Amino acid sequence: MTQRKNRTFTAEFKAEAVKLVTEQGYKQAEAARNLNIEPSLLGKWIRASKDESNVINAFPGKGNIKEANAELINLKKQLNKVTRERDILKKALGYFAKHPE
Repeated sequence: MTQRKNRTFTAEFKAEAVKLVTEQGYKQAEAARNLNIEPSLLGKWIRASKDESNVINAFPGKGNIKEANAELINLKKQLNKVTRERDILKKALGYFAKHPE
C-alpha cells in the first residue's frame, strides 16, 4: 500500500475547480477526475463556496481566517480583557474595604 502525499491547493485552483461544476456544467466526478483530485474533496469545496457570495472568499487559505471568524475572535479577546480588568477591580475593592487606611 502506497502512502498518499497530502497536497495543498491554492484558493484560485479551488475556485476554478468549483466553477467547472457550477458554471461550466461538468459533473462533479468528471471534473475531479480531470483535476486528479477526489470527488469528495471537490464536493467539500462546492459546499464551502455556496456559503460565500464570492467563491474566492470561501477559501481563505492556510493560517488565514474568514472575516466573520476574525471579528468573533477579536470580540472574545476584548471580553477576556474586560473580564480580567473587572476581576482585578473587585479584588482591589475587597482589599480597600478591609483596610480603610
